[in-house]
Amino acid sequence: MTTTATKPAATAAAAANRAYRATFIIDNRGQEESIDKLVEDIKKEIAAVKGEVTAVENLGKRDFARVTDAKFTNGVYVQIDYTAPAESTAALKERLRLNNTVYRIFVENT
Repeated sequence: MTTTATKPAATAAAAANRAYRATFIIDNRGQEESIDKLVEDIKKEIAAVKGEVTAVENLGKRDFARVTDAKFTNGVYVQIDYTAPAESTAALKERLRLNNTVYRIFVENT
């Protein structure tokens, strides 16, 4: 006879979450909203895919190494550390693809 130990549901769900660091390039051309307001919108999108934001760092405005649009030569870089389930990164990218203020998204495991 073998016995198997079962984990409580809360522990299993917490173990399924992974830590990520996402870097966003924000395009705020022609918008009156501040960067802080745009970052709050991104944090809401992370929460919508069952993620929890742990840290936010505004890296400031930086020039692009390779310019793809002559009218858009720099952007505001923001790094957000968060924990979320593994399938959430694809869902987050899909949700933010429709958002015109997010120019690029880079997500990496930490």
